[in-house]
Amino acid sequence: MQNNIEPKKGTTTVGIICDEGVVLAADKRASMGYLIAHKNVKKIHQLIDDIAITIAGGVGDAQMLIRYVKAEAKLFEFKNQRKTSVKALSTLLSHILYSGKNQIYPYYVQFLLGGKDKKGFSLSVLGPDGAKLEDAFISTGSGSVFAYGMLQEHYKKDMNLSEAIKLAVKSVNVAIERDMATGDGIDVVIINNDGLKELSKTEIGNYLKTVI
Repeated sequence: MQNNIEPKKGTTTVGIICDEGVVLAADKRASMGYLIAHKNVKKIHQLIDDIAITIAGGVGDAQMLIRYVKAEAKLFEFKNQRKTSVKALSTLLSHILYSGKNQIYPYYVQFLLGGKDKKGFSLSVLGPDGAKLEDAFISTGSGSVFAYGMLQEHYKKDMNLSEAIKLAVKSVNVAIERDMATGDGIDVVIINNDGLKELSKTEIGNYLKTVI
């Protein structure tokens, strides 16, 4: 019997890479059609110490896949006595997504994966068909068209980490103002040479004051 329950979805996520690190930002709303299903969804998740991922699309699919990838990363570390790389995790996730594309219900999800390993900082986007692409700035989700306008206009190759955070916050905020499936606040995670850090509400609020 076909399941007619509409999955929770809708979002805007942004990733920016600069010389000093990687910035990931996302809104906090989950929608079901025209219904705001939840106003405090965590859309940025830490996979291992210096690698994090954002989710867009079906919340259930994304959460299940993240749990699986986390378990595989821990198993790899246990067996090999070393941490896995950003490329290895993104390739694993790409293979999983590709394997599901011909199923009756493929994975309805899009990821941004950013982090730091021995090769430096990296940022990639993974689509529901298993495609994996790297870029200096990326946006996913229903509000990405608005975020991309901001990113395309203001991204600079030589921007510092603070400038990248400001641009990420500004890009998500623009989507909140225009996309009804995006809203209810912004989360920001940075990954730099000091490790991974989730910005506090106060820190994010201070950045918002400079862009509103």
